[in-house]
Amino acid sequence: MTAKFAQLHRLEIVQQLTAQTPVLWNNPQQLPVSEGLTQVGLTLEDVQDAAARLQRFAPLIAEAFPESRSRGGIIESEVVALPAMQQALMQQGPLAGKLWLKKDSHLPISGSIKARGGIYEVLVLAEKLALDAGLIREQDDYRRLLAPQCREFFGRYKIAVGSTGNLGLSIGIMGATLGFQVIVHMSADAREWKKQRLRDHQVTVVEHEDDYSVAVEQGRQTAADDPYCFFIDDEHSHTLFLGYAVAGLRLPEQLAALDINVDREHPLYVYLPCGVGGGPGGVAFGLKLAFGDAVHCFFAEPTHSPCMLLGISTGYHDAISVQDIGLDNQTIADGLAVGRASGFVGRAMQSLIDGCYTLSDQRLADLQLLLHRTENIQLEPSALAGMQGPLWVCSEPTLQLEKATHLVWATGGSMVPEEEMQRYLAMGKPQ
Repeated sequence: MTAKFAQLHRLEIVQQLTAQTPVLWNNPQQLPVSEGLTQVGLTLEDVQDAAARLQRFAPLIAEAFPESRSRGGIIESEVVALPAMQQALMQQGPLAGKLWLKKDSHLPISGSIKARGGIYEVLVLAEKLALDAGLIREQDDYRRLLAPQCREFFGRYKIAVGSTGNLGLSIGIMGATLGFQVIVHMSADAREWKKQRLRDHQVTVVEHEDDYSVAVEQGRQTAADDPYCFFIDDEHSHTLFLGYAVAGLRLPEQLAALDINVDREHPLYVYLPCGVGGGPGGVAFGLKLAFGDAVHCFFAEPTHSPCMLLGISTGYHDAISVQDIGLDNQTIADGLAVGRASGFVGRAMQSLIDGCYTLSDQRLADLQLLLHRTENIQLEPSALAGMQGPLWVCSEPTLQLEKATHLVWATGGSMVPEEEMQRYLAMGKPQ
């Protein structure tokens, strides 16, 4: 542990994180939603504005990406029951209620939760530039932005981002489709197939030997010197956060269509894999707006990279990294391999999230294999972080969860090449 944070070794939670002991941390700072929402700095109207913007762009998205046409260009995923997986997990511990999966792993365009925030931020930039240049009005058909003259206009501008992979894919694919020059700074743990997919879309990939934080910082510095380059900052972006939050506002309609009630007697528990925090933070914000105190949100992190749990539990947020307490930030969950959490998200959500928990890489691999064998669903390792949550929560003896809904948010996996997926599955041990 670095000298600056040496005093933290006395905290039990830090001792557990340093020892890489899987742990459930129930948030003692949590407030009623009516109070916690006032600390975010964003409102329901902000999220509704984001939803309206995505609706304006829906015809363009449907035109550019045929896989999105079944939903009219709305980037949304289905919710599916996991009865066989639930039965298998119940052999390992109590799991009262019903288990469901939110398949952001199968979102169109880039196949991960990042298809929400990343694509949304590109669209916000494109709309602003096009409106300022007189290329469109808000009431126009936004498909005209795919015309050659508009692509030529966008081609004058660059978009830069630092990423472990999935955010870079969403921004790279959407940005390149509109004609932007996109530069993605990738960390050392980013998968080679993600880099190649970006290059296939004529996106410039800059590789860094260090981890996510260094890739972000390099991208930020490069963009700062170019007035035509826009840096998308995963650590601080309110725009990304709002793009993710739209998912929370849409969920009540989805659950109602499945005859799932959510209220005080029928609580909703949502388990969100967490890297830097933007995706899970934004989704949780939208969920709290939609369901109030009837929804309970838990962030899930690898034992090697528990940056959000560390930041919120100590109060240091982005001033502390997992390396500061002796962890290496090395995990098979590449999308979660983040050593330092977003200070914006940590502070915004510190009174709203119900807790955080950690799990080992081997547990991620075992859950991945179990889901494949029981439900024939293939996710990347980071997306399985949420699957441990129901076992943690249902082990709490004071909770009555027979009427609860457990929703595991699957954050990525549908675009993983078959050879890579088989390597992942081979790491799991039959349960």
